[in-house]
Amino acid sequence: MDYQNFLRLSVFSRIHPDHMPDVIAELDIRTARFPKNTVVLRAGTRSRRMGMVLSGSVTIQRLDYLGNRWLLGLSGRGEIFGETYALISREPMMVDVVANEDCEILYLDLSRIFFPDLMKKTWYAPLLQSLLHITAEKNLELSLHSFHTFPKTVRGRLLSYFKTQTLCAGKTEFDIPLNRQQLADYLNLDRSALSNELCKMRDEGLLSFHKNHFRLTPAGVAGLPVEE
Repeated sequence: MDYQNFLRLSVFSRIHPDHMPDVIAELDIRTARFPKNTVVLRAGTRSRRMGMVLSGSVTIQRLDYLGNRWLLGLSGRGEIFGETYALISREPMMVDVVANEDCEILYLDLSRIFFPDLMKKTWYAPLLQSLLHITAEKNLELSLHSFHTFPKTVRGRLLSYFKTQTLCAGKTEFDIPLNRQQLADYLNLDRSALSNELCKMRDEGLLSFHKNHFRLTPAGVAGLPVEE
């Protein structure tokens, strides 16, 4: 296993290279490849393993009994998924993780971080620090998702999402990681309604866009939600 590539991943970035073989063995680290649209983790199953994307990307989604899909997030290279369920392995998965494209996934057994012997390892504290930092980032992403779906109107949800993108990019021109269908699923909207509203906003001079590239005009920026 080429663990040198793993050191570029945020979860292992604090660990000395000499310790990686021991980390791989103790956490039972494995890798697997999945073609596009394959279910990586299925709702209803229980898992002790956290996943990390080595290449490609996965979507975290939920399907109801009518087949409606809610996109809760997208994890790209170096990002994790399933960490909460891995830490509380008695709880069944409430979401599906699906390969958004051909991807390679690294799995590590998080249940082992509670083993007393591992807590004595030199690499244990750096690994735990990285996991806590990454988990905090994921919690922030989930909070943002709830902010974006709180507004009752299509425009309100789009403006909430665009505000986050402008803050992250530090400018009013940015690319988003989602296509139209994924954006509609993420904001819990009908795709046609979302596309129609984007066209209205463009015609009103609030923004311009091409595929996943957006630019807000001064009028569009003025319409962004104001923090209380």
